[in-house]
Amino acid sequence: MREKLKEKIWQWRAVLIAISNATVIVTLLRLTGLLQFIELTALDQFFLLRPQEPVDSRVVIVKINETDIEKQGQWPISDAVMARLLEKIKQQKPRAIGLDIYRNLQVNPGHEDLMKVFASTPNLIGIQKVFNNEEDDSPIKPPFILKNKQQVGGNDLPRDDDGKVRRGFLYLYLENGDFLESLALKLALLYLKPEGITEKAAKINPNYLQLGQGTFPRFAANDGSYVRTNDGSYQVILNYRGNIEKFPNISLTAVLENQIPPDFMREKVVLIGATAGSLKDLLYTPYTNKEFASPRKMPGVVIHANLISQILSTALDGRPLINSWSESWEYLWIFVWSTIGATISWQLRHRHGILTIIIILVGGILISGCFSAFLLGWWIPVVPPILALAGSAIVINQYIAGSASKMQKTFGRYLTDEVVNNLLENPAGLKLGGERRKVTILVSDLRGFSSISEEFTPEEVVRILNLYLESMNDIIHDYKGTINDFMGDGILVMFGAPISRENDSQRAIACAIAMQLAMKQVNKKNQEMNLPILEMGIGINTGEVIAGNIGSQKRAEYTVIGGHVNLAARIESYTVGGQIFISEHSYKDANIDLRIDSELQVEAKGIKYPINLYEVGGIGGEYQLFLPTEAESMVSLNEELLIEYIVLQGKHVDGELFSGGLVGLSEHGAQLRSKHSLDRLTNIKLKLLTDTALYDEEPDIYAKVVRTSAINPNYFLIRFTTLPQKAIARLNRIREINLDQ
Repeated sequence: MREKLKEKIWQWRAVLIAISNATVIVTLLRLTGLLQFIELTALDQFFLLRPQEPVDSRVVIVKINETDIEKQGQWPISDAVMARLLEKIKQQKPRAIGLDIYRNLQVNPGHEDLMKVFASTPNLIGIQKVFNNEEDDSPIKPPFILKNKQQVGGNDLPRDDDGKVRRGFLYLYLENGDFLESLALKLALLYLKPEGITEKAAKINPNYLQLGQGTFPRFAANDGSYVRTNDGSYQVILNYRGNIEKFPNISLTAVLENQIPPDFMREKVVLIGATAGSLKDLLYTPYTNKEFASPRKMPGVVIHANLISQILSTALDGRPLINSWSESWEYLWIFVWSTIGATISWQLRHRHGILTIIIILVGGILISGCFSAFLLGWWIPVVPPILALAGSAIVINQYIAGSASKMQKTFGRYLTDEVVNNLLENPAGLKLGGERRKVTILVSDLRGFSSISEEFTPEEVVRILNLYLESMNDIIHDYKGTINDFMGDGILVMFGAPISRENDSQRAIACAIAMQLAMKQVNKKNQEMNLPILEMGIGINTGEVIAGNIGSQKRAEYTVIGGHVNLAARIESYTVGGQIFISEHSYKDANIDLRIDSELQVEAKGIKYPINLYEVGGIGGEYQLFLPTEAESMVSLNEELLIEYIVLQGKHVDGELFSGGLVGLSEHGAQLRSKHSLDRLTNIKLKLLTDTALYDEEPDIYAKVVRTSAINPNYFLIRFTTLPQKAIARLNRIREINLDQ
């Protein structure tokens, strides 16, 4: 049983990893508050999408619009007009009157008349601004008479970071330790009093307010998707009914001119407030950002009407408030959807198309469920579970991709990344066969590596090769070349197979120059580890070859075959360390600005016709890569360095000994003076003559003639192909002495 459990856990380890990672990450995002804005935006959409609420006829709004202000000819309207307005409203016998207009200062004429109305209207509630905020720096006092009669309510409205009003006050806690009922609660209590409903502590929590059928839980800092929000005083989340059209409303002018219907305000809560845009008592709410419509702000008086309606409908009708889960339930909610996402993704991991559709459908179910819960009065977070669902699916896919990557790296030791990708993405690529295509072949080889292998231990030889091949591999990868084979100390690279691009020839040449430039860094590392200096030659050819999976059903490899592959190898054989030769085919196909240091024509073995080769020293265009020239590094010697040399025919010595002298030294070659004529590409073996040591003790130096002087036929530019460590030390010392002089 235990073994089976271990096996199951191992099989489903990716799911466990995905669940834990997604849950932890989303929970941390939730705790940092980074999801708050998105979640509040989702809440706004729920308000906009839910079915229209019915009109609440218990709350009447007397609006003061732009037409009313123009008709009165001033703002604030005079105390006389305000007194007449209140008298007209009183005649309708409302249960409560709310004056959502600051009246702390007298506006003559008619101030005494207004004070009489204040004194004789016990159901009139004025307003007081209690708290500071960014737009209004200081509190505003209420009318003195109303304050003495305790007929004042706070009209402050808390705002979220995006400026929207989603919460309202029931009680405002004052600095002296006392509290003030909000305008909405004050008016609602006046309405509920005849119904026999008064304030009392809830049984479920004595700190909560209960009115009739409704209990009003106090908003906490982390309720819903809020994170560390200011929860001062007694706040509740606003369950909006809607804009002003959800309440019976009439203009100031209509009331003053007796255009008010009979009993329009009888037994109602009447709110008097400004709706004119010029008075700037307009606030952002969930209804502000309607799609495909201009933003619509809500007057403050309408927000107070919504809160009054919320209190009355909850107390009398049982209309649900907007409730939220505790934090522990939210974390469990995230965990559940992480589990769902990870499980579905694991089960459908090999069916990506269906997986995407299923994840989208499940996400739709999640959103629909949260919206349905909202209609029932529950604000259940929707953004964190969506992220958990998608996140766990992403983790599963990343895990699978990572496993595939590890497999790819394993096979990549033997095949190139592009070949592996081609095989993974296209199963047909596994079939045997080939196709004709134009490919640029790059062949590189280290010079004198056979003698290095004899001087060092096998372990050191492998170390030298690995350092060199690792550096070359990175460069080839950067230029999108495909390494077809490592041939000991040589590399065969394809540009154009298995993926063909328009600039294959250009990238091959640029890659070759970058490889030669990188040899300086390779040799620097070698010197630090007391390893030998390496030099590399590169040949490049472009032509039509057969590319594909070549071999048998038991063993096959992606490769290229054909005469142009062999020609690339032949071209490389003519190079010396640091040189790059390209064929005429590659030169024409590249069609880019190249620095050609020399040209030559050779008759290669197995090729019917002579071929033209170009020694490339740099490439322009987008690449801008250039090798240093021999002239730049050549140092003239004050005293000729005498040598003796033998001309090599193939791998053999012809036996005749010639004398000469080195009149200049560069980093990789020398200027040779000799009366004996030497053809270009001639290989020679030479020894330095010295008085302080026996001739036989001087090491053999191998070199190739790369150019004959156009000025003096007895001067030849040679390039060292094999240079023992002892000779390197001596030549470098001589070069440094002459360089200083």
